[in-house]
Amino acid sequence: MRYTGPKVRLSRRAGVPLTRKAVKYFEARPYPPGEHGRKTNRRTTGDYGMRLLEKQKLRWYYDVSERQLRRYWDLAARRPGRSGEELLVILETRLASLVLRAGLAPSIYAARQYVNHGHITVDGRKVDIPSYLVKPGQVVGVRARSRAMQPFVAAAEGVYADDRIAPYLSVDHGELRFTLVERPTREHIVVPVDEQLVVEHYSR
Repeated sequence: MRYTGPKVRLSRRAGVPLTRKAVKYFEARPYPPGEHGRKTNRRTTGDYGMRLLEKQKLRWYYDVSERQLRRYWDLAARRPGRSGEELLVILETRLASLVLRAGLAPSIYAARQYVNHGHITVDGRKVDIPSYLVKPGQVVGVRARSRAMQPFVAAAEGVYADDRIAPYLSVDHGELRFTLVERPTREHIVVPVDEQLVVEHYSR
């Protein structure tokens, strides 16, 4: 089941800001939410707790359910290469993740909503499945009838874009379009998670 409550609380529970919006709130209250949040010492967390928290951070960062993440883990474990890195590549190439990374949405939650509502196309065809795995060479864009909507007008002006576009993407903000030019590599995936602890969690 996906978390649908206040997003900033997730960042405070995780110990890192998981969204742009959470940064200023996290700086003001960099401790877990709740009555005893100030007294919580994350450094005293046991090994199991640390692995569990890293797994939860990965879930929250990409806004996926436990069932989805487990399915991605099973897929990553069958691929050649390091399972942790393969898991991140799978999560990063989800359609919703790439819509966010390309600067077409302000958050992963907005990106998911844009896809669900049918505003996004892949190779010219509408795709309304956030978990759709984009392949290198595929072109993702915004449907013509959706481009006049305020969020996409802002995206065309580069409002949501990161200072540096991910090197595995070729983005044209003015045209509200991007291409996955190559498979992401671990050094290019910027996530505040130690994937080795996630591997240890699922391998226990």
